[in-house]
Amino acid sequence: MKSFGSSKEFLLDENQEWEVLGGGIKRKIMGYDDKIMLVKVHFEEGAIGYEHEHHHSQATYAIGGEWEFTIGGVTKTVKDGDSVYIPPHVLHGAKCTKAGILIDVFSPIREDFME
Repeated sequence: MKSFGSSKEFLLDENQEWEVLGGGIKRKIMGYDDKIMLVKVHFEEGAIGYEHEHHHSQATYAIGGEWEFTIGGVTKTVKDGDSVYIPPHVLHGAKCTKAGILIDVFSPIREDFME
């Protein structure tokens, strides 16, 4: 794995630029080193995080908003204050039914987000 070093100790939200991904989704990388990454993801209502899988462990916390999350073929409503855990190589995705923010934690870091 390529080494990406680490982020600054303080990443103030107001100083971080949104990366617009399209389809009503944008993200900010809010901290990382080679072992862990924190990402803030904003979803507009109707935005879809299409089903995918990756070798990373992922924990996600919902702030505001509401999503229909599918993990390993099981779909549940996830809303403000809820969280999900996604094991490595498990197919998952989400459709936003009410605009909000997801806080994603990945281990190891999502190298593809750094390119």
